[in-house]
Amino acid sequence: MIERTKLRKWIASGCIAATCLAGCKQTERFHAWRDSSDVSYFQNFVTQIEYPDVNAPIEPTVLQTPVPLAIQNPNELPTYDLTLQEAIRSALQSSDVFRNLGGNVVLAPLGQPTHYDPALTELNPLVGTQAALAAFDAQVTSQLFWQKNNRPFNNFGNPFLPLGFQQTVGTYSNAITKRTATGAQYALRANVVYDHNNGPARLFKSDFVGFLEAEYRQPLMQGAGTTYNRIAGPNAGIGQYNGILIGRINTDISLADFEAGVIQLISDVEGAYWELYFAYRALDVQVSGRESSQRTWQLVNEKLKLGARGGDLASESQARSSFYLFQSQVNDALAGPQGLYNSEQRLRYVMGLPATDGRLMKPIDKPIGAEVAIDWDAALCDALTRRVEIRRQEWTIKRRELELIASRLNRRPRLDVLTQYRWRGLGDHLVGSRDPDNQFSSLTQNLIEGNYQEWQAGFDWSYNVGLRQASVAVRHAQLSLAREMEVLREQQLRISHDLSSASRQISRSYMQLQANYNRQEADKSREDALSRRNKEGLDDLTFLLQAQQSLANSTSALYRSLIDYNLALRDFHREKGSLLGYNQVNLSEDALDSTMLRAAYQRGRYFTPRDNPQAVTVLDRVSNGPMNPSDVGQPIRTSQAVAPDAIMNEVMEVTTDF
Repeated sequence: MIERTKLRKWIASGCIAATCLAGCKQTERFHAWRDSSDVSYFQNFVTQIEYPDVNAPIEPTVLQTPVPLAIQNPNELPTYDLTLQEAIRSALQSSDVFRNLGGNVVLAPLGQPTHYDPALTELNPLVGTQAALAAFDAQVTSQLFWQKNNRPFNNFGNPFLPLGFQQTVGTYSNAITKRTATGAQYALRANVVYDHNNGPARLFKSDFVGFLEAEYRQPLMQGAGTTYNRIAGPNAGIGQYNGILIGRINTDISLADFEAGVIQLISDVEGAYWELYFAYRALDVQVSGRESSQRTWQLVNEKLKLGARGGDLASESQARSSFYLFQSQVNDALAGPQGLYNSEQRLRYVMGLPATDGRLMKPIDKPIGAEVAIDWDAALCDALTRRVEIRRQEWTIKRRELELIASRLNRRPRLDVLTQYRWRGLGDHLVGSRDPDNQFSSLTQNLIEGNYQEWQAGFDWSYNVGLRQASVAVRHAQLSLAREMEVLREQQLRISHDLSSASRQISRSYMQLQANYNRQEADKSREDALSRRNKEGLDDLTFLLQAQQSLANSTSALYRSLIDYNLALRDFHREKGSLLGYNQVNLSEDALDSTMLRAAYQRGRYFTPRDNPQAVTVLDRVSNGPMNPSDVGQPIRTSQAVAPDAIMNEVMEVTTDF
């Protein structure tokens, strides 16, 4: 009977446990065909396209854009004069997002550079400089727990022991740890345990037990030294490099990307400005040709009415056809894809202005027409040292060099020296007045008297047999550095080709400018002569109409070659790395506020030897000092880099030393 009762209890307990472990049952899927009632929580579709609930109002200036210009007469529209410097200034002031004429901000918004990017990189909580510094901040941990224990004892028949153990426990622990640049860790811990139980042979029914502990741990091999901790950071795993220097280089690379975005923006602004200048000139040329063709048509029409020589119906139709050909070209020059209104709208976009506001921008700066002499050797040297792409790649190489150093330092066992010192205490109370006759009156009194002290010192040794992962990390860092060096070499080759092409375009466009000028002069003389002969009825009308069309084409080609010459100069400065200085644009950072300056002064005041300032230890430098990308006369500092061949030789070596 007793066994059967126990069996029933075990079965009931098993059912209860199975129910608890099973958890919540999945809700049965709702089927619409089982219920014809209208339920609000049922959706017919799961992945339907929806509009996000986000607070993103439409920009008022964009929403209030007037009707775009189409075929309005530009002479009837108000205009305002615009210089190239004003256009660049407006573009830089309004470009939180660096615009480009390709419309990438709509197609690929994640890859669009903005002026927030350097700050985002600096403040990145994973790889930024501040994140790397946070690894050296003091860490405070505290815990407070209460626990109730009630456990039965298998001691039936012993009248001197309780049938069960009853206990109330409270635990409070507090610790503060601090990392140093050498990899050392300081720790200070405090622990207090309150214990109230019914155990036998106790001095106090409830007591407080605790200790104060100071610890110092210093790595001697892996993880030791300021060099490693500045590159990889404390407690970094093999192949992980998130130190202060790496974070700083990430910021420098982001600044290089920012500078490249500014350069591209200025290039687009200057290109759009000169294209608008050409659109005005091209429209004037077509309008002038249309007026000349109209006068010729009127003259032929009068001759037709008078029956004079050269006034036949075929000549009138030919002159009328030439007039409407010019009219079609005027329409294209006004509203075509490369016309005046589209060119003005492109300039408006890169300047950050609405598509139209009822006015026309009119460039007033004159393009350069004089021949520019180029010092090829100096230009090539500047291009290979001042280009922002070169500097960005050199920062990448510097990062790979630091990673190689850290990976080599990781190819060592872990050997730490550890020291601890501890004060222990016991008391009936946590805090109380000192009792000279009872050292255990309170935990505080017992700790202060220091009768119970412990210490520990020794070494902590661990390593992976063969150091396989660390050796692979070294080889990976060597190959990464070799790759970046080869990329730099290829960039230098490509830049030399691009600079050569830009220099060639300057010579070509200037020669085209001279040729088109002479061509225009010849067509102008031809058109004047044929016009006089046609008025006298001595020549066929066909020659005059061809001369008028040829004059319009040569005049348009003259302005086109003039603009191409100025765009070639722009491209040459961009390839040379001097476009910012060429357009008088300077990149600079705001000065630090007074709070940061005072903090730096106080730190230098307490940590700098006043009697011997030369005794201050200067760590290995990462950069060669500040650089102004707008200063074309600034000397370029070059650093010695590791040759790719030497790196590859190191890769082939198998080293197992510690």
